[in-house]
Amino acid sequence: MRSVTLTMLAGLTLTSFLPLAWALDNETQTAKDEGMRLYGISRPQTAIPYLEQAASAGDAEAMYYLGEANRRLVMGGMNQAALDWYYQAAQHGEPYAMLRLFDGGACELGDVCPENGDDWPQAALELTLPKAEAGDPEAMSVLYDIYFYVEEPDEEKAMEWLLRAAEAGHVESMNLLGEIARNDEESNTNDTERLDAAEPWFRQAAEAGYAPAMNNLAAILTNLGRNDEAWEWITKASEAGHINGRGWLAACNIEPDGEGMDLCHATSNPSPAKGWAILRAMIEEVPGTSSERLLRVYGESVTPEQREEGERMMDEWLNLEPPLSYFPEKFGP
Repeated sequence: MRSVTLTMLAGLTLTSFLPLAWALDNETQTAKDEGMRLYGISRPQTAIPYLEQAASAGDAEAMYYLGEANRRLVMGGMNQAALDWYYQAAQHGEPYAMLRLFDGGACELGDVCPENGDDWPQAALELTLPKAEAGDPEAMSVLYDIYFYVEEPDEEKAMEWLLRAAEAGHVESMNLLGEIARNDEESNTNDTERLDAAEPWFRQAAEAGYAPAMNNLAAILTNLGRNDEAWEWITKASEAGHINGRGWLAACNIEPDGEGMDLCHATSNPSPAKGWAILRAMIEEVPGTSSERLLRVYGESVTPEQREEGERMMDEWLNLEPPLSYFPEKFGP
């Protein structure tokens, strides 16, 4: 696909928004799924060719994540490729792409502006608010971010829509409310009170199947001294593909009584060979610093015999469904 530069787009505006989603054929959907998998394990450069196949077929989500992937290649900054893809996603009505264009100064620096104005956050608001008012939970959740970007940020409205999104069943919003409660150090509450306030939100999202909330709930329960239940949820996080959950499963099988390993105290029948198998499968599926660091940390705790047994068990833990992921936020840092 030919790149569209800000210089080439100078003076143009969005005359109308194209459909946000396109139906993809099986081959293109498979490519998109692989691109999203790679993006989810922090391999943005490898993800780009797969996402480009879906974006070329008109998929707005793939366009947005191509912007994100290119932005991550420059450590969260902004480059021309990211801006090009954000612009194309914005043309298809992707509100987060509009906020990224604002971050990148697209209108101010490149004269790439929304229709009838020069305010990308306002364009995102005008697009998203009617959908939220019509009951779309995803749109409700997006308003949380938009209201922090508009000319006069409104935290009260942002929180109102975040709550409405959570109440409408949006699991990412539930999880975010849990994180806000857990991290609210400005309130006149102690650590236990913050954890107690966060737990219901994490639990609600976890019970709805959201892996990051399972991971967060396990951490909350560990800090509250409820290790049996924490182990149950970290196991479920692993089963749902959360890399941190899978890593804890490995660690707890290798060193269930290790220092700072309270979560592991509820492990039944720990097996160092099983832990080694999990680590080796993680490195195969998600190469990089996280899994390889775990292998170094726990390598000396596993005997040669246990390693050999683990190697034979590795295939049982390799490429399970759903695939492993860090579950990066859609509109993260």
